[in-house]
Amino acid sequence: MEQTGTATEAGEGTAAARPSAVWPTLRYTDAKAAIAFLCETFGFRQTIEVPEGDLVAHAELVWPDGGAVMIASAAVDEGAPDPLPAGVGAVYLVTSEDRVRTLWERVRQLDVRVMFELHEASYGSTTFTIRDHEGVYWTIGTYAGA
Repeated sequence: MEQTGTATEAGEGTAAARPSAVWPTLRYTDAKAAIAFLCETFGFRQTIEVPEGDLVAHAELVWPDGGAVMIASAAVDEGAPDPLPAGVGAVYLVTSEDRVRTLWERVRQLDVRVMFELHEASYGSTTFTIRDHEGVYWTIGTYAGA
């Protein structure tokens, strides 16, 4: 496989500047509410939404520290694996310790299910995990991989 550039060339070495090469796809019964929740609660930035009537055929949300997720309404069949049900998935978001703590304070005020409270993990991450209103797990932490 031919390499067409390096992370430094593409974005001067910052995670936010690099394009995402991995795009988790999540489907929701109420995709518009999920998009609003993710943008307002965690700080995702929506870059596109393709409507299909009152539904969302495709939306892209960019994580400020690099990476992105795709969101769609579960009732839209286009491009979905056989069919991917709503509310299934787990996503890990990497950010700074200050931001982890800020987001933790924010989610504590919401009606979401806390799976793991803010803690220091044995592998060196400050982290917590919640489930959103449709059941997707969201873990926010400082561990950026080995």
